[in-house]
Amino acid sequence: MIFKRLVVSIFQTNCYILGCENTHEALVIDPGDNIEGIVETLKRSHLSLVYILNTHGHIDHTGGNGKLKELTHAQILIHPADVDLLKNAPAYAHTFGVNVHSSPDPDGLLSEGSIITVGEEIRLQVIHTPGHSPGSVSFFMDTMVFVGDTLFADSIGRTDLWGGSYELLISSITSKLVPLGDDVRVYPGHGPETTIKREKKYNSFLNA
Repeated sequence: MIFKRLVVSIFQTNCYILGCENTHEALVIDPGDNIEGIVETLKRSHLSLVYILNTHGHIDHTGGNGKLKELTHAQILIHPADVDLLKNAPAYAHTFGVNVHSSPDPDGLLSEGSIITVGEEIRLQVIHTPGHSPGSVSFFMDTMVFVGDTLFADSIGRTDLWGGSYELLISSITSKLVPLGDDVRVYPGHGPETTIKREKKYNSFLNA
């Protein structure tokens, strides 16, 4: 499997590219912006984009949806509880002094337990992990999980934005992410990767 990580947007968002080495099909998780960099990475790896996956609807994760879809014709997928966030992204971004174009409507909706398949090697299981936003999801495969802004190294996602809930976020982490296993590598929406084992031991929010 081809695996690439790019840091994109003024918010330093992690964008992940997963590609199948056999079929050269790929998906992108959270294209904040720097679409030129994403497209160049796809070209260098000879990958054809099938899906644009959003872990949630905040603009720093979805700002590149429209341009990337225009260039690749990939399908945008998001959880239904965050569709309103996606549609209202320009107004939300304005509060941070950022001007962005609205995202196209999603081509499909993610649900708990559904499987996103790309090529012969990639099968991501959708896990609904609300708390940072109502429709936050994580994508799990083998020994890796892409968690958006649900869990960070030594921290957790914000819960003071619209639709956020501290109690729900902690429940999502402890009941859905922790049981995935100590050896699972966690790839967050911002900052360095970590592991479930490390966060169980050192993350003060999980040991309060």
